[in-house]
Amino acid sequence: MSASMVVRATVRAVSKRKILATRAALTLTPPAVNRIRTLLENKPEYIGLRVGVRTRGCNGMTYTLDFTKQKDKADEEVLQDGVRVFIEKKAQLTLLGTEMDFVESKLSSEFVFNNPNIKGTCGCGESFNI
Repeated sequence: MSASMVVRATVRAVSKRKILATRAALTLTPPAVNRIRTLLENKPEYIGLRVGVRTRGCNGMTYTLDFTKQKDKADEEVLQDGVRVFIEKKAQLTLLGTEMDFVESKLSSEFVFNNPNIKGTCGCGESFNI
């Protein structure tokens, strides 16, 4: 079971970055770990966040973030610094080598996916294609 949450996520194409073999499909920056921990702090019924992809937006795909109560059979689990992120099967190949960050500015706060696999993004940065 999962519950939707209202969090913005921006996509950035990363060029000229080597993809190194790692154990995790997704790595989290310290600000992302701290933000996920804060989001889950008062929600003991949830065990982590689930990242997925949907066909949406002007460029084809967009990421989804939901709270989750359990790991689905096909989910890839990323455990980093005590925080659990589950990647839906459909999103696993699109996230390979991606860094998940959390960025705050005066006008916004959002998760940012720095993804070396992306071929293009829309003008607002919310949708992408591979």
